[in-house]
Amino acid sequence: MKKCVYILILLFTIIACSTASKNVAVTPITPTISKSKLAVNDTVRIANDSLEYEVIIIDNGFSTWLNSRALPRNYYGLNYLETKNQFYVTEWNNRVSQPQRYNPNLYEMRIDYSPFIHYGYEVNYLIYNYMIYFQNTYKQKLGGYVPIR
Repeated sequence: MKKCVYILILLFTIIACSTASKNVAVTPITPTISKSKLAVNDTVRIANDSLEYEVIIIDNGFSTWLNSRALPRNYYGLNYLETKNQFYVTEWNNRVSQPQRYNPNLYEMRIDYSPFIHYGYEVNYLIYNYMIYFQNTYKQKLGGYVPIR
């Protein structure tokens, strides 16, 4: 049975007279889908069959950044990634709820990331790296030290 957790972030930003769109989603998948990684037209997809979750991120330049500048998998431990993701997502959601204070074109939708759900390494790795990419690319600081890559 599929888990009924859907996370969808859809953000639009105008940068240098062009529109950049971002989409992050953690959605249930069927258990028969094998673990895969796809990068097509700046779309990154991670599917994990044992956990029944997948993350899809669509953002101009993210897949290139992930392949060229992100630290390799297993550099960080799972506990570190989960802790940082919970911190970043909490701040993200605070900014979504304050559109008069923070750019609503950057923070359009809440992320329903739960610390009580074990998403697995790949999902946490992808969300963490997207948050680092987002902060560096859009000159945002969600809190704490942000590695510059």
